[in-house]
Amino acid sequence: MRIGGLATGMDIDQLVNKLMTAERVPLDRMNQDKTTLTWKRDAFRDINKTLLELDNVMLDMKLSNTYHSKSVHSSQESAIKAIASANSANGTYQIKVTKLASSAINISTEEIDPNQVLKPGTIEFFTYDDAGEKKNHEIKINENDSIEDVLKKITDGDNNVRAFYDSQTNNVMMEATRTGKYSPNGEPEINFTEDSFFAKSLKMDPKKEKNGTNAEFEYNGLQMESKINSYELNGVTFQFNDVSKGNTNITIENDAESPFESIMEFIDKYNEVIEKLNASQREERFRDFKPLTVEQKEEMSEDQIKKWEEKAKSGILKGESVIKDGMFSMRRSWYTNVDTGGAFSSLTEIGITTSSNYMDGGKLIIKNEDDLKNALRDNPNDVMKLFSNNAEGTSRGIVNRLEDVLEETMNKVKKRAGSGTSTLETYTLGKRMKDLNQRITAFEDRLVQVETRYWNQFTAMEKAIQRMNMQSAQLMSQFGANG
Repeated sequence: MRIGGLATGMDIDQLVNKLMTAERVPLDRMNQDKTTLTWKRDAFRDINKTLLELDNVMLDMKLSNTYHSKSVHSSQESAIKAIASANSANGTYQIKVTKLASSAINISTEEIDPNQVLKPGTIEFFTYDDAGEKKNHEIKINENDSIEDVLKKITDGDNNVRAFYDSQTNNVMMEATRTGKYSPNGEPEINFTEDSFFAKSLKMDPKKEKNGTNAEFEYNGLQMESKINSYELNGVTFQFNDVSKGNTNITIENDAESPFESIMEFIDKYNEVIEKLNASQREERFRDFKPLTVEQKEEMSEDQIKKWEEKAKSGILKGESVIKDGMFSMRRSWYTNVDTGGAFSSLTEIGITTSSNYMDGGKLIIKNEDDLKNALRDNPNDVMKLFSNNAEGTSRGIVNRLEDVLEETMNKVKKRAGSGTSTLETYTLGKRMKDLNQRITAFEDRLVQVETRYWNQFTAMEKAIQRMNMQSAQLMSQFGANG
């Protein structure tokens, strides 16, 4: 604790603070520079985040499914639906469903007590695999197990069977968990011997089983079967929901709407990125608005601080070559023709062009939606090549070119501003921030020394004046005594 001015009556603390305020001016400037570098780094990283979002959207633009979407129409939706894959051929399929696939099921012939405790042992039943071969299944009965416990073990087992007790009829039911006919020669799907646990304890008769059946249908007059209520043919999956009334016509066509929406989503995201990059270069730079010091913030309201910093941050990336070069390369990706040997070599041929307003920075616009939809409907493969042909040189697809530019730009930005996990030594702005940190620390140490020197000087002055006052008092006392 320092107390000054006892001899002089001067406010030494205030004098030292004013002197130190002047001494701290270079430190304030360094802290402002550090804040500016931090803002610039964060602005660069925000740019990279936006570029990464565009890069993620572009992944779908390289997939075949994006361009080869199919539309499906069924003349009897309630009976037959169809799902067409990207590789399915266009055309009409004529199908008539005459029987649906069903599961095998059996029920006990008498009422059962589900809580009946059973003797320990092993029970056995068998089913059939896809090839019609017998598959044996063993269930172990432990001490104190009831019928309910055994039914649960059957259901939990790997046997394509579920068993349960029906409390309304007091019967046990066993049914296959799959549809279709698997047993040869019309034998029961869930089979067991007549003297087994199932016959004696569950009162079930395998001969009374309702066997599973295959789905039966006609395809263009050809009789066919399926163990399940669906069938895949030429890339189209037909789902059987009911017996059809006569022939059902399934029509497969190229779907232009879905890929059109995907391309629109991509263009919107691209334009959003261009808008952000372009805005960073158009923002006005207010050079008189420096980052606020701690002392300045203490004298301002939160709203005043917010408005000040908005101006201080404005144009912080203006003129940065990384961004300007990236935007130029992105625009060039669209302008250059793509030599794929297909029907299209430029975006303008499918109704897409760049904005004629130079202030837009090269945004994409759909000049003719019909041209794009027609190209997607009539020639989706060549549209895909135009966007995503995976080759080098003039044959490289537009999306691949753009991806190359994004990767190069993001790497340059990362070299300049790092990422969230980067240390200061690994990127350019970080090195400058580290240097400033060292200079700030050294300057703060120097300020401590300067303040100490000021206090020592004022203390020495106080002591000198105090001695002069004491000598003056002594002289005055001597003159008084002589008088």
